[in-house]
Amino acid sequence: MKIQGYWLASGILGVTASTMIRVIESSADAVVTKSIGPSPRKGHPGPVLTSSHGGLLNAVGLTNPGIDAFSDEMDLLRRKNVPVVLSIFGNTIQEISEVARKGEVMKPQAIELNLSCPHAEISQIAHNPELTHKFVSAVKEIVDCPVYAKLTPNAADIVAVGKAAEEAGADAVVAINTVRGMKIDINQMRPILGNKVGGLSGAPIFPVAVRCVYDLSQTLSIPIIGVGGVSTWQDAVEMHLAGASAIQIGSALIEGLDVFSKIKIGVNNYLKEMNYSNTSEIVGMAWRSNR
Repeated sequence: MKIQGYWLASGILGVTASTMIRVIESSADAVVTKSIGPSPRKGHPGPVLTSSHGGLLNAVGLTNPGIDAFSDEMDLLRRKNVPVVLSIFGNTIQEISEVARKGEVMKPQAIELNLSCPHAEISQIAHNPELTHKFVSAVKEIVDCPVYAKLTPNAADIVAVGKAAEEAGADAVVAINTVRGMKIDINQMRPILGNKVGGLSGAPIFPVAVRCVYDLSQTLSIPIIGVGGVSTWQDAVEMHLAGASAIQIGSALIEGLDVFSKIKIGVNNYLKEMNYSNTSEIVGMAWRSNR
């Protein structure tokens, strides 16, 4: 699939085929499923979601039905010709390789490797370039479909991790996953989330995502899929200028599924006003114009 347009981000409405079909009908160009692992997982005890400073803080804990059970949803999506990216995870190279092997049989357009969920065991993979290289290369050895590596802003050097993913054969990187955070109830004097620590998403992390995409874009030769806080057409343009070829949208859907059409209309109007015909012409312009 072409890496362009506006996609549903993983973890948001990506559990059932019916909701993902609705997202496509609402003008999304592709959907990314919730991260699916080797076996059913209940996730963390509640509360698993709270609001914080205009964003969402979650510690769901990678709740999912397991790759075998998820095949039914993938079958429905395939019958409807929905462009779908299958997000997967595994705690070990053996686990993620097995999930990838089973997932490819389900015919996704691509596989997205969640190497960086901040409230699960896998959180440390994308902190380490060597580990990232091992996980990506292992999956690339057994699947023929495109493989995307999802990176974390919590890493000490996200560019080094991105470079490791590229060298391992990743077809694109996805930047960024949620930002590790916490919220404390001042009346009960204890953390609100059952897991204490969660991942912050939404508008508050947008500047962090833009910075990460900007830095990665100047070093990597593979496409970057931008995600993190995009909620308006202006955000989308800024993300493209930073270096994102495609953009995933998640928390902004809380305002309604029409966010995709609103962003597309705004971006197209911007391109016309600036005498461009396609977003590909402005990707990375923010740093290219300064060279």
